[in-house]
This record gives sequence, C-alpha cells and structure tokens, in this order.
Amino acid sequence: MKTLSVEEARRFYKVHEGKEFYDGLVQFMSSGPSVGVLLEGEDAIYRLRELVGSTDPKKAKPGTIRNMFGTTVRYNAVHASDSPESAEYEIPFYFPEREA
Repeated sequence: MKTLSVEEARRFYKVHEGKEFYDGLVQFMSSGPSVGVLLEGEDAIYRLRELVGSTDPKKAKPGTIRNMFGTTVRYNAVHASDSPESAEYEIPFYFPEREA
C-alpha cells in the first residue's frame, strides 16, 4: 500500500500531462493510499485488462472491476498498465526494490 505524493502522481501519469483531466487525476491519485499488485504470466496485461474492464465504468462489461466498483471515468476504481512499456515504467512506483 502506498500513498503517492503529488509529484509521484504527476510522474506516474506523465503520459496524460496537458490533457483536460490530468490535474484532477493527479489530485485524486495522491489523495489517499492505493494498493499495487504485480502480476506475471502469459498475456498478463491483456488478461488483467479484461478483468478490470473499460475505462468508462458505464461501458465496462458486467462483472468487471470497473463495472462493479467504478463510478466515473476519473473514479474508475483501478489502474492497469496497457502495454509492456507502460508496465516497465509503472512497476518501480510500487515495487522500487524489484530487480529488472
């Protein structure tokens, strides 16, 4: 469990810098603790993204995490890396001790 500082949240979501929702996302993600989970396995990113569902909870398939627990696009309950490249960038925020 980790509470991101505002600066850490800005770096974590740097890919969205300049977008309309960026400041609100940073504020929300630094407002309290979050839990990091590192999954490994065949097609792990794809399989996790299927489990979490669409970014918009209203469009997420029934039974997905975002469908069940998300309320809006901004408050969609869960973040999941969307590519091996983003996972490589994001993992150190929650698992700095992990060896590459």
